[in-house]
Amino acid sequence: MTFRSVPYDSLSLNPFTKIGKEWALLTAGDENGFNTMTVSWGAMGFMWGKPSVTVYIRPQRYTKEFVDTRDTFTLSFYPAEKKDALSYLGKVSGRDEDKVKKVGFTPAFTNGNAYFEEAELVLVCRKMSRTPLRPEQFLDETVDGRWYPNKDYHEMYIAEVIDVLVKES
Repeated sequence: MTFRSVPYDSLSLNPFTKIGKEWALLTAGDENGFNTMTVSWGAMGFMWGKPSVTVYIRPQRYTKEFVDTRDTFTLSFYPAEKKDALSYLGKVSGRDEDKVKKVGFTPAFTNGNAYFEEAELVLVCRKMSRTPLRPEQFLDETVDGRWYPNKDYHEMYIAEVIDVLVKES
């Protein structure tokens, strides 16, 4: 299967479903090395006049090392039958095993950015901002205890969507 680039405003999707229920893979790196992680927290919209995504990464995630050393990453979305693979990719660290090979995904690359041929939609993203979340910023007092019992606060990344790839039928 091949992918084609389309304008971002040609997409018709529900971001609440795509990110929160179907999940996505955040992948950073290139042909020389990459890692991926599942994301189920995030946002899509406009920031600073640009089509953008917001994603959150905990400090211990191996993928964060790849995100932090590059200007770009991909956010990719998959058909429902890949949900078990996405679950596995979110639970196992790429430090410990070749988890991509284990789930049978096929790496692909666009302009030096890794993604997977099994995706239906790929957003190529350029980082614009990285902001650490801190407990003193939480206005809802339940957030810290419920989501951060280990005090491993996410960093929030806002990124411009610089390309949109859709799988051709």
